[in-house]
Amino acid sequence: MMGDVEKTLIVFKPDSVQRGLVGRILTRFEQVGLKIVATKMIAPDKQHYYRHYEEIGKMITRRGKEKFDVTLEMMVQGPVIAMVLEGVEAVDLVRKLVGATEPKSAAPGTIRGDFSHMSFQYADSEGKGVPNLIHASGNIEE
Repeated sequence: MMGDVEKTLIVFKPDSVQRGLVGRILTRFEQVGLKIVATKMIAPDKQHYYRHYEEIGKMITRRGKEKFDVTLEMMVQGPVIAMVLEGVEAVDLVRKLVGATEPKSAAPGTIRGDFSHMSFQYADSEGKGVPNLIHASGNIEE
């Protein structure tokens, strides 16, 4: 039996835009049959992110408020590209292709495993956010 056709949000973070990786990453989604149904480039400010995380009830990330603030500084360094992708079981498929949140832990063959490498430990020691290229929604509601 075939799974449900779903829509899911991805956001190319400033690091993927600045490094010119958007096309290469997008190709991976298209190769597995996902279709782009909406796209928008924006340059969000800190207030935009605060509103977004407040709305989804995740004002403090899994790594705590201090890490949220450091990540926020990284996220406002440039534009992001938001896209809605559609396909069979799109949410799970995209999460699988993207890989683990921490690039160092992401398996080879995943987007983060192939294009990023920083660990949480290193980022924390340097007072930086972890450049992990892309946000992928964890469920249909996001």
